Amino acid sequence: MKEFTAEMPRPPRRLRVGSLRNVCVLCVAAVIGLCSCAMSAQRNDNQQPVSAPVQQETAKPNAPPRKPAATDPNKFAMIIAGVGGEESYKKKFTAQALRLREVLTGQLGFAEKNVYLLTEVAAAGAEDGAREAAAPSKRATADEVRSAFASIKAAAQADSFVLVILIGHGSVDNQQAKFNLVGPDLSAKDYSALLGSLPCKRTAFINCASSSGDFIKPLSAEGRIVITATRSGSEQNATMFAEHFIAGLTDFAADADKNGRISLLEAFNYTNKLTADFYKGKNRLATEHALIDDNGDGVGHEEATGGDGSLAKLVFLDSKQLDEAGGDAETAKLIAQRQQLEEAIEKLKVRKSEMKQEEYDAELERLLVDLAKVNQEIKSKQKK
Repeated sequence: MKEFTAEMPRPPRRLRVGSLRNVCVLCVAAVIGLCSCAMSAQRNDNQQPVSAPVQQETAKPNAPPRKPAATDPNKFAMIIAGVGGEESYKKKFTAQALRLREVLTGQLGFAEKNVYLLTEVAAAGAEDGAREAAAPSKRATADEVRSAFASIKAAAQADSFVLVILIGHGSVDNQQAKFNLVGPDLSAKDYSALLGSLPCKRTAFINCASSSGDFIKPLSAEGRIVITATRSGSEQNATMFAEHFIAGLTDFAADADKNGRISLLEAFNYTNKLTADFYKGKNRLATEHALIDDNGDGVGHEEATGGDGSLAKLVFLDSKQLDEAGGDAETAKLIAQRQQLEEAIEKLKVRKSEMKQEEYDAELERLLVDLAKVNQEIKSKQKK
């Protein structure tokens, strides 16, 4: 039986509160062969009170720091550190937000002007635990959140990517899931409307706060990755998710498929591992269980199952594709085409149970052949 820690006060509640014929035949044949083998194999498979802040152990990188990535002007991020309620929480949330900003701009290729930082106290700096002496920050109010969304909306395009991350405390008030801001809060429905106003087709919304699980259903949409630190609004304890997620973005131990990149799904899985290890190491009952939903059905899962994870598996925060293109517009288009084909394959796998086996096999083979052709052309351009 697990040993429980003594009860400690809950964080204070707020008052308001086309096809290319010259492709290598052997390459295509090999892919088809692998596809057939795979398909053959597939046929045979038929509350306790909130704890006070704890001294957290930051995960150490498992490899040397990455060199600065190429800056991608088509990526945007909004980091919101909400009200702490206590000085210790305020400092922790602010420091995590500033650290995340450093990771996005220093290692993952986000342009500084495209990263919007909102904290409990504007222009937070080293006194709040940040590594930088100062960082551009505005106050985390509902008006500033709306203003940041308006700025992104004006600058983003259909093929842009937008990341929104909330760090802090959450609540459920009159069956409305909310994130605690300075002054009036915004609900999950409010954030859904703000995300829906953006012109881009691809967004990721990550709520690291307590009581964040109830954000899944209101925010769920096609092309949107939604991750929450808890599986329901009733998991009200302060979470470890933010710290572990930030670590997962830069720790190569999170790169499960060893391709040199960390996808959002890999970061999610790694965060779950670190979180589970934390509670186990402290001999405490876990009070947070993260969820992911990226197929638009409004149902989150604690792992890649039930159709979830196929999109997050192919979304990376880095700028490796920009580096791979080497400034060549044609190569960049081919790389984008490759990603579209990879996403189509993942979506097809989700639909397998709804299709006749011969239809599924034919469509999978077609997509894999097209993918092999695109990969071959990318490689031939890179050799020039």
